[in-house]
Amino acid sequence: MGGQNPYIEDADIRLPARRFKVTFLDEQKQEHVIEVNPAKVPFGDHGLPGSLLDIALGHGIELDHACGGVCACSTCHVIVREGLDACGEATEAEEDRLDEAYGLTAKSRLACQCVPNGEKDLVVEIPSWNRNLAREGH
Repeated sequence: MGGQNPYIEDADIRLPARRFKVTFLDEQKQEHVIEVNPAKVPFGDHGLPGSLLDIALGHGIELDHACGGVCACSTCHVIVREGLDACGEATEAEEDRLDEAYGLTAKSRLACQCVPNGEKDLVVEIPSWNRNLAREGH
């Protein structure tokens, strides 16, 4: 499961045309720097193609996403510390889901819906409170 929720409006996304970097800061504040090759987007089937969730999971970075990445929950809440203006605008559906997220900030997004256009590098924090206490093995 993943991609676009058929019950909400289509997100207006622009996929990147050039390589760019996304630095994910995990709950231990460790940096994971990913160079995104637009020729390989999408990396999987979770979230919108080229979304932060797609990038993270495609590069082995754990990011909770209880609904499978279809904008039906807020577990993939992230904070885009740098480069937010290089991401598409949040839809009304995303904003509605974000209202349910803990620790909401002005730079909060759902990783499954936030698609960088490649114009800038990004720094994305994965908040520690979004980690499930129980999870299945890999």
